[in-house]
Amino acid sequence: MSLSDIDRKLLETCLAGQPGAWEDFVDRFLGLVLHVINHTAQSRSVELSSHDREDLAGDVFLEIVKNDYALLRRFRGKAALTTYLTVVSRRIVVHRIKQGVAAPRNTSTPAADEKSHDPVERISNRDEVERLLKGLNGPEADVVRLYHLEGRSYREISSTVGIAENSVGPTLSRAREKMRQAGR
Repeated sequence: MSLSDIDRKLLETCLAGQPGAWEDFVDRFLGLVLHVINHTAQSRSVELSSHDREDLAGDVFLEIVKNDYALLRRFRGKAALTTYLTVVSRRIVVHRIKQGVAAPRNTSTPAADEKSHDPVERISNRDEVERLLKGLNGPEADVVRLYHLEGRSYREISSTVGIAENSVGPTLSRAREKMRQAGR
């Protein structure tokens, strides 16, 4: 199957940077990306929380826009755009799962414990988080502090820090990875 006229036009408007084109792109393909995330996790026996799914979806879309839509610019139109995006999304999700974005089913890992919403656990981890926060700067540190220490929602963090709500999850993921590296 080749590139449909609808997808060709959407791709062209996105790459041209037309207003609203990116939002239309995300609206059209978010369901596909979420399906790929769920299927990939299930096939690898990985349990995902709703935050994991949001983070992974955010990671996929961030990779798509990275370097002025480099992934979309490499698309040659010889197949359906959905096929291309499925392959791209799966590769990104598999890579992130291998990095430890989620825990295998029925196990407990530090990554899973880190997502605890238990106030007692948040307080017990406070000193460690404060120490690791020193290795972060700017919005990353603010996002981690607001989420892990103050228990704020993604929406609250978005309005406080001034970043898009769908960027909070990927920002947390990057910050956690930096904190993991610093903690080693």
